[in-house]
Amino acid sequence: MAGPAADRVPAREGGAREEGDGRRRDPVATKAALLRAAVAEFAGKGLAGARIDEISQRAGVNKQLVYHYFGSKDEIYAAALETVYAEIRERERALHLGDLPPEAAMERLIGFSFDYLAEHPEFLALLNDENRQDARHVRGSQRLEQMHSPLVSLMQETIERGAKEGVFRADLDPVQLYISIAGLSYFFFSNNRTLSAIFGRALDKPKAVAERRRHIIAFAMGALRP
Repeated sequence: MAGPAADRVPAREGGAREEGDGRRRDPVATKAALLRAAVAEFAGKGLAGARIDEISQRAGVNKQLVYHYFGSKDEIYAAALETVYAEIRERERALHLGDLPPEAAMERLIGFSFDYLAEHPEFLALLNDENRQDARHVRGSQRLEQMHSPLVSLMQETIERGAKEGVFRADLDPVQLYISIAGLSYFFFSNNRTLSAIFGRALDKPKAVAERRRHIIAFAMGALRP
């Protein structure tokens, strides 16, 4: 998904090197630093406002290395999206939901989904920006589709286990359920300032956040039960 020709610089032959001093960089570490910097830059300014110069400065590397490893601003933006999605999917796998009773598994997933958004505002910012662009980078990424399939399968298995035990409804769709769980937390954080102003409550304070977390878990779990 290449950007405009003006936003592309040919990679230098012989591999990426540090700024003229002849020392070869560690490609893995350099790419990781660039992706961290890209996530921060795009989260703060969006694709339109972000600058390659700023990404390279944040990462502490030569600007040419951005083009060397990623090709264009559009491509490093897509890679940044894949990075934030990969992190949340990895954290979800680490929950080991399949090792828990169905109700405990769902409570853990709902709580995690809330906590992750509370701790990672950059994830919200990138999703908002990608939605403004009609999700064109997400649609163009096979990796993102592959990331989500295991989660849907795991949720389906958890639903089926819960239905057999009589603690969950048997007519639950795992995709619809995931969207509902994510949406309950997403709306609270993405609209926190306006909600605080409308209702005259400081919804960003720790007490308010904890109350919302408890409510979401109880609300979602109630919807799962027969």
